[in-house]
Amino acid sequence: MAMRQTPLTCSGHTRPVVDLAFSGITPYGYFLISACKDGKPMLRQGDTGDWIGTFLGHKGAVWGATLNKDATKAATAAADFTAKVWDAVTGDEVLTLAHKHIVKSVNFTQDSSCLLTGGNDKTIRIYDLNKPEAEPQEITGHTSAIKKALWCNNDTQILSAADDKTVRLWDRNSTAVVKHLSFDMSVSSMEYIPDGEVLVITYGKTIAFYNALSLDMIKTVDAPASIHTASLHPDKDFFVAGGDDFKLYKYDYGTKEELESYKGHFGPVHCVRFSPDGELYASGSEDGTLRLWQTEVGKTYGLWKCVLPEELVSENSDTIYCTPAAPEIKA
Repeated sequence: MAMRQTPLTCSGHTRPVVDLAFSGITPYGYFLISACKDGKPMLRQGDTGDWIGTFLGHKGAVWGATLNKDATKAATAAADFTAKVWDAVTGDEVLTLAHKHIVKSVNFTQDSSCLLTGGNDKTIRIYDLNKPEAEPQEITGHTSAIKKALWCNNDTQILSAADDKTVRLWDRNSTAVVKHLSFDMSVSSMEYIPDGEVLVITYGKTIAFYNALSLDMIKTVDAPASIHTASLHPDKDFFVAGGDDFKLYKYDYGTKEELESYKGHFGPVHCVRFSPDGELYASGSEDGTLRLWQTEVGKTYGLWKCVLPEELVSENSDTIYCTPAAPEIKA
């Protein structure tokens, strides 16, 4: 049965899209935030890519963006030496957190009470959002810029990846390093899956999976091109990855077999993430667009409508056209 992947293109950014994140599933659906070098992070409806609003206030490239679980708060990390917390419902800026250098990463605790930041000053910071005037807790040890810092193990531990070619697991209370991984090159991305405690790391052409608590390796997969980002499906059936060759690759997680590859972007892929329901994945690229891709091509979902155009095919044909509800989708 031949089916063609038709991604939805989300325009609006004017520079490369470097980070994206989904909220959890809320009574209003789920949401998607994107970070871009144009300094204007955007909020969208997650299943359709429809633009909801733009967070205005940063004075430099935005390198990281995240939403809390219920999509009531957003946080952004930027080149203007600040992290900002926003009301994701009104779009209003709630807090500006001054840093000593470019901020690359922001991550909320599950209860949204604390924000974790990391960046070029090599320091991890924990801000108590209920006491914004209080000094943040600082965790040092990395010897180069931090690319990503994420809560793990029910917010009792922190995972960080840095340009010093290490990934470190820290204890939140003692701030001590519990375990660490060393690589031959810089880690390009890191994703943490709480369900099953899986850590997804990319470096060079490799996508590697680790147990997030022990940092024991589960498996590695080598892709045909240099990879910048990867995401594991919520059901852990498969994972997607993207990088230098503009393509998105889909692999079977169990067998490591390459299932599909799609070219839709006109520049390297910097970020990819599965939606919380696993029905789609979003990618962000150097070309300034986000694209939404169906996990199961041919399923009616969001703006995709699966139709069998009887008038175009013979009765014996098994070709299914899965097309967006509108002829040209540019959310």
